[in-house]
Amino acid sequence: MLFKIYKSILHLVFLAVTTYILHKAVFVFFKLDDQNFHYSIETLYLIFSAFAALLLIITLKFKKDKFDSIGMFFMLGTFLQMLLSYIVLRPILSDKIHDIAVEKTNFFITFILFLLFETVLTVRLLNEKR
Repeated sequence: MLFKIYKSILHLVFLAVTTYILHKAVFVFFKLDDQNFHYSIETLYLIFSAFAALLLIITLKFKKDKFDSIGMFFMLGTFLQMLLSYIVLRPILSDKIHDIAVEKTNFFITFILFLLFETVLTVRLLNEKR
């Protein structure tokens, strides 16, 4: 029973691990150096995984009590996640010393991937029968 309830979280973990391996493989294949990044790939995946897991856990709690409000709560959670992501992104944007185009691209790709994961998993929750 517990597995069925938190199946979305397990899907999120699977998607995060799979995309992390692919993301890291791209960096190794193209010999991109991430030593001067403000946030390593691992750190970004941990931050966004934590945001996404927290949002999904709270959404699962809302599903039990207020099923009709899941969509609105998801939009509020996504807005808060975007705000926190901007706070995390500020040091990258204000860096004038390094050429940070790769780091910005890396950040936004990771952000968009996790936003996609959260959206797909929330849509699955909304499509389930009560």
